Amino acid sequence: MRALFVGGVVDNSELDLDGAEPPLHYPDNTGAGRPRYRLHQIGVRDGTIAYAVYGAPDLADAEIARVVQERDYPRRFEASPQAVLQ
Repeated sequence: MRALFVGGVVDNSELDLDGAEPPLHYPDNTGAGRPRYRLHQIGVRDGTIAYAVYGAPDLADAEIARVVQERDYPRRFEASPQAVLQ
């Protein structure tokens, strides 16, 4: 699955994630006790997660949703978007 980042110092960056489920926060442990990015959306294709969108902690949910729509991740990955409820 592909991790996609919105906002912060790694805005518009991507990396591959191992495992069937993306972690709720990335990275899991920052050493400071505060996660840097929070999972906002996943994209499901053929029953598996194709992508996971992580947003910077200083960005509002609406701004992250706007950027995701602008970048059109569901079309790019041919996946159905699903919001992650916190």
